[in-house]
Amino acid sequence: MTNGLIGKKLGMTQVFDVSRLTPVTIIEAGPCRVVAIKTKERDQYEAVQLSFGEVKERKLSKSELGHLKKNQAAPSRILREFKKDGNPAVGQVVTVGMFQKGDWVDVIGISKGKGFQGVVKRHHYAGGPESHGSMFHRAPGSIGASSFPSRVWKGKTLPGHMGSERVTVQRLKVVESRSDENLLFVRGAIPGAISGLVIVRKSKKS
Repeated sequence: MTNGLIGKKLGMTQVFDVSRLTPVTIIEAGPCRVVAIKTKERDQYEAVQLSFGEVKERKLSKSELGHLKKNQAAPSRILREFKKDGNPAVGQVVTVGMFQKGDWVDVIGISKGKGFQGVVKRHHYAGGPESHGSMFHRAPGSIGASSFPSRVWKGKTLPGHMGSERVTVQRLKVVESRSDENLLFVRGAIPGAISGLVIVRKSKKS
């Protein structure tokens, strides 16, 4: 049907494997409903659009609500497109059962925002001496390039906004899949804060 589904990060815990303690992240994955199917004839590409998380109608715009009603879908704020796999149909429901223990997945999320940060935190600069009187502790230092080209090169690592960007963690192993509770346990950490939206899809490197 598709190669992934939409979910929500619930937090981290640890589970006992056969012989060791394994750190895992719990994801509330699905259920997701097929809202639309993109075709090459009509849209010039193939994809499956899924919805996740029902909301009240008043929280959606008229265009969003019209798109969902046209496909007899419940009001949902979150819509995402996935690679088409097989012959899905509008109205079908995708559950976490598509992933089994031992599968490999990629998880996409929005990293935690850290606001405006300096070069030490943002780019791991070493900084200057910590002793009294140095007057150079956490500053970036000289960034010029002499008389030529008499400007700062593009891409220079400087202070600025940090975090709050799309991050993909590849090849995480599925430790457990609970279809009855819509829960997916993956080994390791995933991007984003608790209750943050994530996309779980079959790993490209498996």
